[in-house]
Amino acid sequence: MTYGLTAEQLGLKARARELAQSEIKARAREVDATEAYSWENVAALKDAGFLGMTIPKEFGGPGLGFLEAVLVIEEMAQVCGAAGRISVEANMGAISAIMAYGTEEQKKFAAAFPLSGDKPAICITEPEAGSAATEMTTRAVRRGDKYIVNGAKHWITGGGVSRLHLVFARTFDEAGNEQGIGGFIAVRDETPGLRIGKREPAMGLRGIPETEVLFEDMEVPADMMLTPPSGLRRGFGDLIDAYNSQRVGAATVALGLAQGAYELALDFVREREQFGRPIAEFQGLQWMLADMATGIEASRGLIYRAARSKGDRAGLFPDPVMAAQAKLFTSEMAVKVTNDGLQLHGARGYSRNCDAERYVRDARMFTIAGGTAQMLRTLIAGGEIGIKTPQTRDGYVKLAAAAARQVAAE
Repeated sequence: MTYGLTAEQLGLKARARELAQSEIKARAREVDATEAYSWENVAALKDAGFLGMTIPKEFGGPGLGFLEAVLVIEEMAQVCGAAGRISVEANMGAISAIMAYGTEEQKKFAAAFPLSGDKPAICITEPEAGSAATEMTTRAVRRGDKYIVNGAKHWITGGGVSRLHLVFARTFDEAGNEQGIGGFIAVRDETPGLRIGKREPAMGLRGIPETEVLFEDMEVPADMMLTPPSGLRRGFGDLIDAYNSQRVGAATVALGLAQGAYELALDFVREREQFGRPIAEFQGLQWMLADMATGIEASRGLIYRAARSKGDRAGLFPDPVMAAQAKLFTSEMAVKVTNDGLQLHGARGYSRNCDAERYVRDARMFTIAGGTAQMLRTLIAGGEIGIKTPQTRDGYVKLAAAAARQVAAE
């Protein structure tokens, strides 16, 4: 099934699959076992033109869309979840936010990083501000022509290997008045005060570090603040829209892992014999495979639809509800499919010598990171109802009061 892909897109997908199967796959087990970031994979992706794919031509990139990035991410993730995640963050998230909202100087500056092999890091999550991102406490205070940033982020993908960082912080003017949440472009080893903290020992996707990123009087030039179209006071929604592309990318990694686990299981049940015949002949196992294949195809349709969509606010990123639906469905599907894939291998699947075990561990994070399955359900429901559903205890009271004020004004 081609899903309406053009000849060029199908060619890109085939080229990505060739690289994944011929080179990335051979390193996948070692990357997981050593927990080392694979610079060999990065070099291969860069040489193939798979990093910075969404950067416009005027800034040195090919100017491709999110769907083209998805086609590459899916193929990489089928053989190596870490390579899939690198492909996401070098094409979506932080870099797509800068390309959408940055000044010409910011875009030119940032574009050089993924094109040269960097995986930019988007720094939002904090120890006490996960799903409730607006409760972040990282502060950026204006001091003349620069901002002084203090705070800490946690679970930052690529900490210690990423160079370009987009840091979200509460901004304050020189008088101490809060201005809203802004994004700050900072570079590891170049921006004073940016320090990498401890690495989190993760269950899966071990070939890409998750760390603390600490800001200790970090000095960022004022012209390196990313100002969204709605301005600082109301612009957090614009900035977080960039995360819709990241969610589509995360869903695609989960899809690739599920596809890889399915193909591995399919090969195994064709070859494995019990009771004098291949276990693929047993109806109970056939039904498992049928459910796996159906879930994968449904997820692919949701992801491709989301990648092609444009949100209402600026039309620069995927529709938030479609992106949430794609990630919600696919992340839960991937957990089930990879677990079923391991089950079909029997005891062999439980061994670290079998890739089925790695697929299970790698898939597990996607119902959590980038928006938990529970938060995504809330987002989707809000979109369907037509309101932004509050999460705070007094949220509905505030919502009703705001509605009353609107009616009175009319």
